[in-house]
Amino acid sequence: KYLPSGDTAMPAQLHVHFTETSPAETAHIILMDSQLTAVNASDEAQAEALAEIAKNAGFTGKVKEALAVHGAGQPVLLCGIGEEAPEGLDAEKWGGRLYQHLRTAKFSSATLNTSSLSQDRVTSLCAGAVMASYHFPHYRTVSKPESADIDLHLMGSDSTVAEAEWQNAMGLIDGVFMGRDLVFEPANILYPESFAKRCAEMSSLGLEIEVLNEDRLEELGMGALLGVGQGSSRSSAIVVMRWNGGGDEAPLAFVGKGVCFDTGGISLKPAKGMEDMKWDMGGAAAVTGAMCAIAKRKLKRNIVGIIGLVENMPDGNAQRPGDVVTSMSGQTIEVINTDAEGRLVLADVLTYVQSEYKPSAIIDLATLTGAILVSLGKEYAGLFSNDDALANAVMASGEATDEKSWRMPLGDAYDQMLKSHIADMKNIGGPYGGSITAACFLQRFIENDTPWVHLDIAGKAWSEKAHDFAPKGGTGFGVRLLNHLADTYQP
Repeated sequence: KYLPSGDTAMPAQLHVHFTETSPAETAHIILMDSQLTAVNASDEAQAEALAEIAKNAGFTGKVKEALAVHGAGQPVLLCGIGEEAPEGLDAEKWGGRLYQHLRTAKFSSATLNTSSLSQDRVTSLCAGAVMASYHFPHYRTVSKPESADIDLHLMGSDSTVAEAEWQNAMGLIDGVFMGRDLVFEPANILYPESFAKRCAEMSSLGLEIEVLNEDRLEELGMGALLGVGQGSSRSSAIVVMRWNGGGDEAPLAFVGKGVCFDTGGISLKPAKGMEDMKWDMGGAAAVTGAMCAIAKRKLKRNIVGIIGLVENMPDGNAQRPGDVVTSMSGQTIEVINTDAEGRLVLADVLTYVQSEYKPSAIIDLATLTGAILVSLGKEYAGLFSNDDALANAVMASGEATDEKSWRMPLGDAYDQMLKSHIADMKNIGGPYGGSITAACFLQRFIENDTPWVHLDIAGKAWSEKAHDFAPKGGTGFGVRLLNHLADTYQP
C-alpha cells in the first residue's frame, strides 16, 4: 500500500532519474519540431538521418505525435513538439502522451537530453508523464497485468535546480495519487474509521491530525451529521488536518464531504450503478490529498483541512424521511429525502471549522448532486460562492491546473424553496435547480459573510475514460486546484 510518508513506492509506473551520462541499454527520445528538425540530436548527421526517416514515414512533428525507430544502434522515439516545445499545462499533457508512447513502444528505459528545454518545461513534462502512469493494481491476483515500469533518464539539466523543482512537483503528485487511491478503494476497505487512520498516518509529514469520534460529535451537537450515519454499523467521525506554515495568519479552510458509501438510506437508490457510490467521498479524498501535498511541499501558509466521514445505510435505526434534526449551529432541518445526505454532513463540518478556526476563507468540495451533471455534464465542477474575489481565484486555479469550474447562481428565490412547515428548513428544495438549492442550503451555515466557495464535483471525481495525465477511474480532482489556490490566493 502507498503511504503518504513515502514508506512504500507510490503507484507510478514511470520513474524519473537525473543523470550526467546515458545508460548503456536505453532508448533515446529525440524531439522533432514541425520543420523536422531534431532539436536535441547528438550531432548533425543523426539529425539529418532522422529527418529523412520522419519524412518517409509521414511524421509531421505535431505535438504529441511519436514514431518509434529501430535500427542497428539504440532505438529512438521521435516526439513531435510543433513550432516549439509546449509549456505549462500543455507540457504536462505532452508528458502524459509521452508516457503512453513509451509504453506502446515497450521501452523500459529511455533517455531524454533536456538541454534544449527550459527547466519549467522539463518539470511539467515529467509531472504529466508520471501522473499518466498511475495505476491501482492492489486487488488483482489471477489476471494481474504485467509490470510496465519505465525509467526516464534526464540529461542536460542543472541537476541541483532540476531535482529541487522535481521534489516540489513530486510532493504535489503524491497528493494527487493519494486522492486517487482513496477514491478507488472499495467501501469494505475504506470506511470512516479506516479513512481516519490513513489521515492519521500523515502526522509523519508534520500535519497536526485530530479525529473527533461519535461521542465528541454528540457533545458538539452535530445532529445533522450523526443523523446520516445512524443507520450504519460503522461509526461516523470528523478528521481535522492542520498545516501551520504561515505564522499568525488566519487559516484557509478546505472542507470535504466524506460519505464513504451512499445507499441513499431509507430513500434507497436504484441498484443499477450503486457500486459507484464508493466514491461519494471524493471531496474528502481531494482535501486529504491536498493536505498531503501541502505538507510535502512545506507551504508557508496556514491551512486547515477538515472532512466529515459517514456511511449512509438503511438499517432499522436509519434516519427516516420526515425526521427533524438539530445541527451544530442550532438550526433545525426537516429531512425530506435521506439521499440528500451530503449537505447534512457539510452543515455541521462548516459550523465547526468556523467556530474553531475562524478561517479567512472556506472552500468545500463535495460529490453533492446528480443535478450538476444535468447542468454541466462532466466537463466542469459547479461553483457557488458568496464572494467574487474568492470565486475568481478558484476559477483561475482551475484553469491553471485543468480542474475547471463554472460559476452557478445563488439567490433568495432559490433559498425560499427550502422552507419547511415544521422546521427552519428542508434538506431538499424540490425537483428544479437541485444543485443550486443544495448550495443555498450550505450557505445557511456560513457565518458573518466569511468568503466561501462550494464546488460540486459529482461529475469530476471519477472518469469513465482516460485523459492526458489521468487514467480511467479516480481522478484526484481538486488536489492540484487547492494547492494552486493556496499558492496564489490572498484574502
